[in-house]
Amino acid sequence: MSSNRGVVYLGQNKVEVQSIDYPKMIDPRGRSIGHGVILKVVSTNICGSDQHMVRGRTTAEVGLVLGHEITGEVIEVGRDVETLKVGDLVSVPFNVACGRCQTCKEQHTGVCLNVNPSRAGGAYGYVDMGGWIGGQAEYVLVPYADFNLLKFPDRDRAMEKIRDLTCLSDILPTGYHGAVMAGVKPGSTVYIAGAGPVGMAAAASARLLGAACTIVGDMNEARLAHARAVGFETVDLSKDATLGEQIAQILGTPEVDCAVDCVGFEARGHGSHGSQEEAPATVLNSLMDITRVAGSIGIPGLYVTDDPGAVDPAAKRGSLSIRFGLGWAKSHSFHTGQTPVLKYNRNLMQAILFDRLPIADVVNVSVISLDDAPRGYHEFDGGAPRKFVLDPHGLLKAA
Repeated sequence: MSSNRGVVYLGQNKVEVQSIDYPKMIDPRGRSIGHGVILKVVSTNICGSDQHMVRGRTTAEVGLVLGHEITGEVIEVGRDVETLKVGDLVSVPFNVACGRCQTCKEQHTGVCLNVNPSRAGGAYGYVDMGGWIGGQAEYVLVPYADFNLLKFPDRDRAMEKIRDLTCLSDILPTGYHGAVMAGVKPGSTVYIAGAGPVGMAAAASARLLGAACTIVGDMNEARLAHARAVGFETVDLSKDATLGEQIAQILGTPEVDCAVDCVGFEARGHGSHGSQEEAPATVLNSLMDITRVAGSIGIPGLYVTDDPGAVDPAAKRGSLSIRFGLGWAKSHSFHTGQTPVLKYNRNLMQAILFDRLPIADVVNVSVISLDDAPRGYHEFDGGAPRKFVLDPHGLLKAA
C-alpha cells in the first residue's frame, strides 16, 4: 500500500488531484515519530478557509496538499500510541496539537507551542501552520494521535451518521465556539454574520444552546433560502435597509444580545452598491452597531496576518479600519482565534449520535468523489449553499 492521491494547490483558482507521497511516520522537520497514526481517509471536507488560499489571498505556496477537515480509519499505529488500534474510526481536529505544552494543557489547542517552529498553532494542509500534509487525500499522517484523535464508540452507528460526524473536524466546533464565546444562552437573541457552512453551524449551535431567535445575514439569496428552509430568520445584506432596520423588523428592536462573525477578512460592504466592493472591516463594525451594550461578539471568521490580494496597503498586513471606540463605549467583549476543537468535539459527537443535532441537513452536506474536488471548489467559490464532502474511497456512498 504505497500509492496516495491528494488535492494540490497549483496557483490562484486552480487545484488538481495528483499523486502524492504515501504518509510516513516523519514530521515536517524530518524527525521520526512514534506518536502518530496513518489514516485511511473516510471523509474530508472543503472549507471556506481552503478557498481563501485557492483564491490567492494568502502566501500559500504552489504544491501545498490541501485539507484540514478529516475523518478516517486507523490503518497503522506508531510504536508509542497506547489508546488506538487498527480499525478504529476517528475524527481529526483540524488543530495539530502536542498535548504537552502550556497552551494545550489549558485547552488552547489552536495555539500549540510545539507543532510549528514559526508561530503558535498548527493545522493540516494550511499556509504557515507548520508544514503538516493536508488530508484531502486517500491517506494522511496524524501526529500525537492519543491526544488529538476522537474515537467513535461504535463503528456501525458512526457510519450511519457519517455525514453529520464529518463536520466534527472543524465547522461544527468552530460555529459552536463562536456561539459560546458570544455568550449564547437560553432565551438569547443572536445574529450570525454569514450563511456559509460555518455560519449555519453557528446558527445550529445557537439553537442547541437555547437561543430564542437566531437571525442569519448574507447577500447570497440561495444561502438565505436554505437558512430559512432549516428554520432560521434571515436578513438580506444586499438590500439598502440597514442591518439594524432589518433586525428591528424581526425583533422589534435594532439590537441583539450577542453576535457571531462567520465571514472574516473577505467581507463585502452592505447595500445594493456596497455589496460589490470588498470591505474587510464591515462585518466587525456592523456587529458592534447591532450588539447591545455589554454584549459579546464571537469571531471564528478567519482574519490573516498577510493578505496579498487586499484592497489597500494596510489590509495587506492584516490592519483593518475597525471602530474599536464604539465597541469600547458599548463595553463589548470580543473573542477571536482558531477554535480549540478538542474542547467541544466529544460533546458535539454525543449530540449528533443521540439525534440532537442534524448538522448535515443544516449545512447541506453534499458528498462528491475525490476526483470531483476541483468542481467542488469551483461551485463552493460561486456561493453554492452546500458543504462539499469528499469521499476518497467511496465509503460514504456505500454507507
